[in-house]
Amino acid sequence: MAMQMIENYRHGAEVYRGDDALCRKKSVQLLEELALPKGLLPLADVEEFGYNRGQGFMWLIQRKKKEHTFKKIKQQVSYATEVTAFVEERKLKKITGVKTKELLLWLSVVEVFIDDPASGKVTFKTGTGLSDKFAVSAFELED
Repeated sequence: MAMQMIENYRHGAEVYRGDDALCRKKSVQLLEELALPKGLLPLADVEEFGYNRGQGFMWLIQRKKKEHTFKKIKQQVSYATEVTAFVEERKLKKITGVKTKELLLWLSVVEVFIDDPASGKVTFKTGTGLSDKFAVSAFELED
């Protein structure tokens, strides 16, 4: 399903392929441009990054699914091989391919946003309507 969405937005998009470091760099640049934490998408083995500015749609394709724990908040997140989102300043919405673990359940993350930059908080909203706020500093780039 995500691949079909990607194909729908590929025309007119900036697309980077094959170079993991370049793809990750471009995704970090986009997060920075959107005033979102630069470590929000800690993906590995990225094969493709695309961004259709006109439609506000971005995607990342990685070789295999990745699970990551944000150490400062002890939050486990799973990233599918295809991650997509519609973007605007301080917001990722209609996200696909990202899940967070709450107790024993994996819940789809559908929106990430910063309402008030002065608060230093980023909100994560799941498909069930639950949301949680965390310090922006928990999503800094890790070495």
